[in-house]
Amino acid sequence: MDILKLLKFSNFFKDLSKESITKLAAICIPKSYKKKETLFHEGQRGHAIFLLINGGIQLFKTAPEGKEIVVKTIKPGEVFAEVILFEENDYPVSARALFESKVLLLPKQQMHCLLMDEGFRNDFIKMLMRKQRYLTDRILYLSAYELEDRFFRFLLDQFGKKHEYKINISKKDIALNIGTIPETFSRLIARLEREGKIKWKHKILNLKSNFWDEFYVDI
Repeated sequence: MDILKLLKFSNFFKDLSKESITKLAAICIPKSYKKKETLFHEGQRGHAIFLLINGGIQLFKTAPEGKEIVVKTIKPGEVFAEVILFEENDYPVSARALFESKVLLLPKQQMHCLLMDEGFRNDFIKMLMRKQRYLTDRILYLSAYELEDRFFRFLLDQFGKKHEYKINISKKDIALNIGTIPETFSRLIARLEREGKIKWKHKILNLKSNFWDEFYVDI
């Protein structure tokens, strides 16, 4: 595994200097997780941040009544749980693998040593500010868009603009990502199929040929 190369292609670390990335690579620990395996729990003492190499990781919070609210689905190349370096001692969310996944684990103690370097610290803070803007956009997404819009925007964000998708995420997990429950999501899919907008069989989801032009020209 070429850890240095993985760090260079990560959006989070790619703008760091060659010297900083080399130092970062020296503290990375590769680790694998099975499907549905938990990386950490909300409220657990934070011991490391993570870079996803492959697979998919779901970050979620649990409401008092037990309902899970998905904060974000992490894609390869993304860093997560970095908040424990500055604002929190404990993980503010839980994380689990959607399917078999590999990560680079970066221990908190060693990261704090690297952050003593002013150049590294300034670069890292810029990355955190970009992530904060994402969370603000996420709140807008859940409050401003109807369920149907959230579903198709989820497809765009995760897979890009296509007319055929191979869906490797369960419908339950998609429902959590777009802020609804599985039963409501199932009714949405049934309605979209009746209207001829989509056809979903097994793991293959097809959209009508002119779907994006006709319905979502503003995206």
